[in-house]
Amino acid sequence: MAFLQLPAGRTLRPLALALLLALAACGDKPQQGMQGMKVPVSVVQIQPQEAIVNTDLPGRVQAIEDAEIRARVTGIVQGIEFEQGSRVKAGQLLFTIDPAPYRAARDQAAAQLKNTQAAAATAKLQAQRFGKLIRQHAVSQQDYDNAVAQARQTEAAVAAARAALEAADIDLGYTRVTSPIEGQIGKSLVTVGALVSASSATQLATVHRLDEVYVDVTQPVAQISELRRQIADGVITPDAQGNPRAEVLLDDGRVYRHDGKLLFSGVAVDPGTGQVNLRALFPNPEQILLPGLYVRVRLAQGTDPKALIVPEQAIQRTADGNNTVVVVKDGKAVFIPVQVGPRSGQGYIVYDGVQAGDQIVVEGFQKIRPGAPVQPMPWKKPSDAKPGAQPGGPAPAAGASDPASSEQKPAADAASQAKAG
Repeated sequence: MAFLQLPAGRTLRPLALALLLALAACGDKPQQGMQGMKVPVSVVQIQPQEAIVNTDLPGRVQAIEDAEIRARVTGIVQGIEFEQGSRVKAGQLLFTIDPAPYRAARDQAAAQLKNTQAAAATAKLQAQRFGKLIRQHAVSQQDYDNAVAQARQTEAAVAAARAALEAADIDLGYTRVTSPIEGQIGKSLVTVGALVSASSATQLATVHRLDEVYVDVTQPVAQISELRRQIADGVITPDAQGNPRAEVLLDDGRVYRHDGKLLFSGVAVDPGTGQVNLRALFPNPEQILLPGLYVRVRLAQGTDPKALIVPEQAIQRTADGNNTVVVVKDGKAVFIPVQVGPRSGQGYIVYDGVQAGDQIVVEGFQKIRPGAPVQPMPWKKPSDAKPGAQPGGPAPAAGASDPASSEQKPAADAASQAKAG
C-alpha cells in the first residue's frame, strides 16, 4: 500500500485534467447544435398590387350648425320650457321672459297708431274741402297749401306709429325665446327668476346640430408637395372624381362606420405652422362624433397601380429612427432599411429597400439576429384567424410570436444591431 503515501497533488492532478476535458467536450455539443438550429418565423411574400394611397391626419370635430340662444330683451325669466340635454325642433319654445312691460308698450303703440290715423283722416278731409274752395276762389292759395301739407304730415305720422307698433310686437315676441334650428340642446345657463339683459345679450343655452358634423383637418405642406410630385411622376393616379373619400379613426383604433367626403382644401399655408387647413363632412346619425372631439382622419389621396405593401407589424424602428424590415435570403435573416410611404389597408407602401418577391418576416423577431438561419412559414393574416380571435391580434401560426412581441421589436432590433456590429 505504498501508493497511499504519495503526495495528494501528484495523484489528483491527472483526474482533474480528465474531468475538465470531458466537461468541455460535453459543452461543445449543445452549442454546436444551437448554432445549426433554424428559428421558425412567419413571412409574407410581397407582390406589386393596386393600392389606395391613404394619409392619416389630425382633426377636430365641429358642429355643422351651432346656435347660441341669447336674450334679445331685458327682463325676468319666468319659465324654462325644455328638458335639458334633449332634442329640440326649430321654433320650439325654450324660455319665457316676463312679457308684461312689453305688452303694455305694444298696447301704447297701438293706441298711438289709432290717434294718428284719426288725425290723418281729419287732415285729409280738410285738404279735400280746400281743394273745392280754391277753384271758387273762396280760400287763399296759402290756406290750401297748408291743408295739403298737414294731410301729408299726418300720413307720415301714421307710418311712424305703425312702425312703432311693429317694433313693440317684435319686442313682445322676443319674450318667448325659441330655437332657431333643430338639434341637441345643452344645459340651461340661467334659472327661473334670473334677470337677463338685451344690451349684454345674456346667453341662455346652446343648440348643436349633430346629424352631420364637420371635421377640420390640418396637413403639412410637405406632404402635399410630395403627393403632387408623385402624381406628376405617374407613381400615383389621382381620384377621377376629385372628391377624396374620408374616414374617421376613433380613439380605440376602430374606423367610424360612416364615410365622409372632403369639402375643400385650403389655398393658403399658415405661416406659423406650415400647414394647410382642410374640412370634411361626415354623417353622424348616432351622434358618436361630438363637437370638440379629437380624431384622426384618413384621406384617400389616389391610387398606386404597382404598390409594394408591407404589413404594419413587419416594419421595425431602429434606435436611430430609421425603418427596417427583415428579409429572408438564402435561409438567413437580413435586416434592410426601407423608405416607408403612406398607409394602405393594414400595411404601408414601401418605396425603397425591398423588391417584388421578397419574403418579409412578420412574426418571430425576438428570436433572430442578422445572419441567423431561419425557417420561413406562411403568415396567417388576422382575418384568417379562427373565429373568436381578437381582431388585429397575432395569427395562431407556427412560429408566431406572443402578443407582447410587438412591444419587444425595437429593443430586439437594437440588440441585434449591436450584436451585428
